[in-house]
Amino acid sequence: MRINVGTPNLTINHGRTFMVTDLSGNIHPETNQGIFSDDTRFLSYYNCYLNGKNWIRLTSTTTAYYADRVYLVNPEFTTDDGSYTKGTLSLIISRVASEGIREELQLTNYGCKKVHFNLEIALRSDFADIFEVESQKFVRRGHIETQWNKEQSELVTTYTNGDFFQCLSYRLANCLVQPHYGNGRIIFEITLEPGATWNTCCFYTLADNKHVRKPVDLSYQQAIETGLDEVQQRWRDIVTDVTCSDGDITRLYRQSVEDLGALRLYDYKFTEDTWIPAAGVPKFVTLFGRDSLIVNLQNMIVHPGFVRGTLQKLAELQAQEWDDWRDAEPGKILHEIRMGELAYFKKIPHTPYYGAADTAPLFLIALHEAWKWLGDDSMLQDYRNVAIGCLEWIEKYGDLDNDGLQEYQKRSKDGLDNQSWKDSGDAIVYPDCSQVNAPKALCELQGYAFDAYMRMAEAFDFLGENNYATELRTKATQLQARFEEKFWCEDLNFYALALDPDKQPVRTVASNAGHCLWSGIISPEHAADVVKRLLQPDMWSGWGIRTISTQNPAYNPFSYHLGSIWPHDNGIIALGFKRYGCAKEVAQVAGGIFDAAKYFASYRLPELFAGIAVEPGAFPVPYLEANVPQAWAAASVFHLLQAMLGLQADAPKNQLYVDPYLPEWLPDITLRQVEIGKALVDLKFWREGNVTRWDAAVTEGDVEVKQKAWQQHQEKSASSTR
Repeated sequence: MRINVGTPNLTINHGRTFMVTDLSGNIHPETNQGIFSDDTRFLSYYNCYLNGKNWIRLTSTTTAYYADRVYLVNPEFTTDDGSYTKGTLSLIISRVASEGIREELQLTNYGCKKVHFNLEIALRSDFADIFEVESQKFVRRGHIETQWNKEQSELVTTYTNGDFFQCLSYRLANCLVQPHYGNGRIIFEITLEPGATWNTCCFYTLADNKHVRKPVDLSYQQAIETGLDEVQQRWRDIVTDVTCSDGDITRLYRQSVEDLGALRLYDYKFTEDTWIPAAGVPKFVTLFGRDSLIVNLQNMIVHPGFVRGTLQKLAELQAQEWDDWRDAEPGKILHEIRMGELAYFKKIPHTPYYGAADTAPLFLIALHEAWKWLGDDSMLQDYRNVAIGCLEWIEKYGDLDNDGLQEYQKRSKDGLDNQSWKDSGDAIVYPDCSQVNAPKALCELQGYAFDAYMRMAEAFDFLGENNYATELRTKATQLQARFEEKFWCEDLNFYALALDPDKQPVRTVASNAGHCLWSGIISPEHAADVVKRLLQPDMWSGWGIRTISTQNPAYNPFSYHLGSIWPHDNGIIALGFKRYGCAKEVAQVAGGIFDAAKYFASYRLPELFAGIAVEPGAFPVPYLEANVPQAWAAASVFHLLQAMLGLQADAPKNQLYVDPYLPEWLPDITLRQVEIGKALVDLKFWREGNVTRWDAAVTEGDVEVKQKAWQQHQEKSASSTR
């Protein structure tokens, strides 16, 4: 069984441009289909007719993330020359996404007599902002005008609203039949002899105030064989390669690598192997703070240099002033940036919007982790002031009431009520399912701040600022003590989800406490209880850890954050399990997510899926509007592998640590060209009985590989091979 996510569609993308159609290649305006770029829908309606009739789909598929093909045949139709039976004519539509879209139409007459008919293409543009497309609530503002240029065989539709400008050009090339335009349709009068074929190609060019996004003039076949795939192939060549005797896991890993490459945003000018991924297609084709930082943390074992672009761009956009409309304070890292009409006229605060309480500490965590994997000491100096800004934000603005804990509360009327990773409006609930009001002090925010303090203490020690490093360690110790005092619930034997406005614990059992394991803020005497609780049947579905317990009245396995399973959430929790020495539990979580992934089409993990339990005859049920591909869902595979293998880097000291545990379902795995500093390492792991063995071969550069338990940071390491 292979499960698709949402309504069956064909989705192709490249950079900021993507196209979503139905399986026949058509676009319906009352859906989320269309051609999009920079948060604008440039094409909102497309239909291809034969003498006013719809073609019949045989099959269709995406053949690459940037290309699809649709096979159609004619319905029965009648002309002055007589009747033609169904299936006599073939129409193949092939599309390639680059900055614009290139479309090929190929007609073939497989009948025994000449045929004469009209091929009609209906096109319309609404230039709707992507937020309006999502909500299906449209406000007409500007002026749309369409012109047909007969000499150029080009249909140009423009949209103007004051100084805001958008334009879609649909130009036909290589036309053996001169098209004409009427009644909203481009019409070809086609005559085909028996066995004859007719072709044309169509170029969609998207323009706005700043950009003209033209399609690459490569045929569908050229794009598949070489063309657009060259950049993707270079990406595949530099990343860590994974193989194992379980072919499903190998395919899952390689699809995750493929999806990250597919999400590349090309308009950020970085080096070839340093770039920023979009958060997800179709709704999140833009830069996010939280998503981008977590994706880069996930990606360390695959290609650590990947992080450079995200750190650079987020640092450039770090907030410098207080702005209620955008929920911004000095030092804060953005939540999300948008570029459509609503953002242009500041109808929404996403210019950028800063409503995230976790992006500043996550930036610091990612910066430190990048230093540990890349060994690039200059990064700490380059981002020193940005880091200080983040740390000052944590202390001055993340702590709203000066009690030493992190809280959030929106100020923007159009901002997010919840500003942690569970950012839907109903995500944070009491045990009776009622909503928790702001300000809210979520448990994982304390963990992120603690981790950021500890990591930056090490960084500032390296920079020679030892007094500041000592101050940061003191703050971490104080925060950890407050966390234990305020969040531990003896009656639950678990940590509270949050503190409410009265600083009372919200005794809801949720996955958030797993992030606290990852950060290391949880006391060792409570860690085993947290791990055990997260794997009880009300939290553990068999395919992953749910976002909230089934015992909470708010539980709904098909909701966004109240009982669903998020792969990235499980990957972070698995790293938390590993930190406290729970290797078998790590394997359990990884096994559940990997088993679920095998059901999804192309081994593509969706953004989230339902928290239903594993039972005979059951299968994973995706969230209807989940993004696929989704960057942190795809890259969750990397976190799960890192947790199972216990990979930790200390590139400044030319050391790589391993602490592997392979379960029975994964008897062996090999990682080739793992990057650590300027070195490359091949790592091989295998089971002998109940013992996991490993070996390392340094293929380039200088690095020492050692076995070292994840949580035993101060202990002396063992020898280099086993």
